[in-house]
Amino acid sequence: MTANGNSSDPALHNLEALLPDLADLYKDVHSHPELSMQETRTAKLAADRLTAAGFEVTSGVGKTGVVGLLRNGDGPTVMLRADMDALPVQEATGLPYASTATATDRDGNTVPVSHMCGHDMHVTWLAGATKLLAEAKTSWRGTLMAVFQPAEETAEGAQAMIDDGLFKRFPKPDVILGQHVMVGPAGTVAGRPGAITSAADSLQIRLFGRGAHGSMPQASIDPVVMAASTVLRLQTIVSREVAAAEAAVLTVGVLQAGTKENVIPDEAIIKLNVRTFDAGVRTRVLGAIERIVKAEADASGAPRPPEITTLDHYPLNVNDQEASKRVVDAFRGHFGTERVRATGPAPASEDFGSFGAEWHVPSVFWFVGGTDPETYAKAKEANRLNELPVNHSPKFAPVLHPTLQTGVESLVVAARAWLPA
Repeated sequence: MTANGNSSDPALHNLEALLPDLADLYKDVHSHPELSMQETRTAKLAADRLTAAGFEVTSGVGKTGVVGLLRNGDGPTVMLRADMDALPVQEATGLPYASTATATDRDGNTVPVSHMCGHDMHVTWLAGATKLLAEAKTSWRGTLMAVFQPAEETAEGAQAMIDDGLFKRFPKPDVILGQHVMVGPAGTVAGRPGAITSAADSLQIRLFGRGAHGSMPQASIDPVVMAASTVLRLQTIVSREVAAAEAAVLTVGVLQAGTKENVIPDEAIIKLNVRTFDAGVRTRVLGAIERIVKAEADASGAPRPPEITTLDHYPLNVNDQEASKRVVDAFRGHFGTERVRATGPAPASEDFGSFGAEWHVPSVFWFVGGTDPETYAKAKEANRLNELPVNHSPKFAPVLHPTLQTGVESLVVAARAWLPA
């Protein structure tokens, strides 16, 4: 066990002996990443692990999701969730077990695939926690529900499982628990009551112009200029329409127009992403985007109104106040106060919140540090934390130890806060 960890819980007695097997599982999943809704191999690994631990296993929930139930007498039902999908990113970590995988995306393109968000770690954590809790069945009562979820990266996996009858086919939990590896000192956990991850909205804007020869711009309605003006004006929403005490992020990630330097194209595409922590701010920002886009098109004399399409939406993820306190108290009792940190709401987004919000069940989500503590401390001292590889970076690589052990411990400790002896 870790030096500062309290190993008195019987469910954690075998963790140290289990770590080599979990490290092998992590490297296996890391080396074999799968895109959203394609997680068949990962799902089978999860299902096999749950079956071996004595769980009742249902596969194919929401296409590739896996649900395991371990009924152990009368008591609360605790749901633990891990997401399984990887990203279309070329890994550049240099790890000996780095991914070299490719896959075909939904548009038919061959893309590199890698676990640059840490979902391989999440799968391994849950596999470890469920095995340990199953081995220690005599020390607790209740029902443990393990959910391996697909397609978090595309904001559809949680809803796909819900739409496939998750709420009708399985017992309603008393609490839903989840966690995410993030930049932070390995060996620490961090969270907060209330909003923990932001709502997110991704939009595509299609602007229409009139094409012409590059030498005769007077014959055109130039969508490139229209798009450029729109992008610049969109950046004023946060700086001029959102109060300093509020928070929002608006990022234009795609600007596409034309195929040749001397041809003015007919249209341009903008794709953007918005993060907010308040429903009123979200409504105001989305309204401002629509107003600006339409006004810029009108100012340019566009032949038709722009098309604004929603690409995906993540709900605001809100931690229940009382349940959060129970988790934090359990963490402090196990890890010690120095390893349990408070954090502000993260601008990252998660569809984990859909389970609790739609099932009307308290949920708690927290972060587990994955950065080498010495590396993190040096970067913080030099004011260079922003230079550390973050989630979705091609160089994002959580250190295996103690990240692996800490994540398994935190799931077990949080679950045991509800499961009575």
